[in-house]
Amino acid sequence: MTRLSRRDDIADDIAVPAYDRDAHGVGIVHLGLGAFHKAHQAVYTDDALAAEGGDWRIAAVSLRSARAVEELRAQNGLFTVISSGVSGSTARVVGSVARALAHAHGDAEAVRAALTEPATRIVTITVTEKGYGIDRATGGADLSHPAIAHDLAYPDAPTGLAGLLVRALARRRDAGVEPFTVLSCDNLPGNGALTRGLILDFAGRRDARLRDWIAGTVAFPSSMVDRITPAPGDDLPVRVRRMLGCDDHAAVEAETFSQWVIEDRFPAGRPAWEAGGALFVEDVAPYERMKLRMLNGTHSMLAYGGFLTGKTHVRDVMRDPALSAMVRRHLDAAARTLDPLDGIDFHEYAQELARRFENPNLAHETYQIAMDGTEKLPQRILAPAMDGLRTGGDPRPFAHATALWMRYCLGRHDDGARYALRDPRESEIARKLEGLGDADAIAGALFDLPALFPKGLRQSAPYRHEVRKTLSEMMAQSVAGWLAHQ
Repeated sequence: MTRLSRRDDIADDIAVPAYDRDAHGVGIVHLGLGAFHKAHQAVYTDDALAAEGGDWRIAAVSLRSARAVEELRAQNGLFTVISSGVSGSTARVVGSVARALAHAHGDAEAVRAALTEPATRIVTITVTEKGYGIDRATGGADLSHPAIAHDLAYPDAPTGLAGLLVRALARRRDAGVEPFTVLSCDNLPGNGALTRGLILDFAGRRDARLRDWIAGTVAFPSSMVDRITPAPGDDLPVRVRRMLGCDDHAAVEAETFSQWVIEDRFPAGRPAWEAGGALFVEDVAPYERMKLRMLNGTHSMLAYGGFLTGKTHVRDVMRDPALSAMVRRHLDAAARTLDPLDGIDFHEYAQELARRFENPNLAHETYQIAMDGTEKLPQRILAPAMDGLRTGGDPRPFAHATALWMRYCLGRHDDGARYALRDPRESEIARKLEGLGDADAIAGALFDLPALFPKGLRQSAPYRHEVRKTLSEMMAQSVAGWLAHQ
């Protein structure tokens, strides 16, 4: 069967790019080519190009893998997004990606050139929390992060986010080229400010004047992104072929819901992303806290609880009465840590999130969500737990989520079957827990992980007691047994 590479390959009832792709140049470099970027920023940019045009197509960069790049190259940058909701699925073909580059597989020079190209006015980022190399204690560069250490040693051959951006900005300054705007789209609190802090610290370790130039000229707006995008399932190619009438090896699937809230600070211009529904605001922080605590925090909690009780997908979690009730309790607890937000009813938002989690047509794996827990917990679980303690809230929902993560850190199911944590600190966690079989000792070891738990939580007797009590009950009677009594 024909492989998707041009409009003529596509079934007549499928939405296709409503603009001449070749008439629009590249203005965005995206770092972190993956399913989420394709289902989110690339779609908004596709809508912006159709509405108002402009040279805003994307050079999409994969920093590690070559597979996503090879898939797109074979299809002239075209790919399908399947939007799946309760009532079924629809498809559209997206054309906003002009080039795909594999940094670690022969395209390093092309990536560096794209970042220094004067036409590049925005760099967007989705490299996940662990890809930044931020020292959470200082807000600067984590010198133990492999990419940070490499790029400080070899500044002209960078492999990581900070090294690539600082090198490109230095070259642009030296050539008298206007800097690009840096737009993080990862689930980090104050992602613009965090990225700025990382870049300034990294640059300052090379050249104080470069640091000052970046501080005075480069914009780092924050953004909040939201669209549940599972890893593509094995059945996706068959479904896409049936819908399109041709093969698409680069297709992705996501829920129908999509949201993007952005601080409107783009000195060099931006696409008309509002054409796709993006919301531009002065301060993204309250929207970000709402999403991180209610959606992402609950996602992490249900992922650990679901995975440890044999639930493969989020939808399976929501079909279990005990787990579903726990999800709703966590949503309510997270909402109580938030300040009021104009135009937002947190109760209605919680109900909408529960409906999204229940989506029967979306196969979002609990094991996928559970990965990288040490990177996700601080903003998703621990920060709202701290706020709850300050205001005299009930510590139990966040303590239960913490205990579920600790139980997951043991790396074994109740029947003894082993699994990988898929966490950047997996080896460190294993060393901490080696030889420990008592819940109090396990909790104590994990509480003492450097730069993870805030001091206030480590010193909170009610919180620590509830975590240890919950973990002890889970280990004594199984996670499912503990859930049955909640």
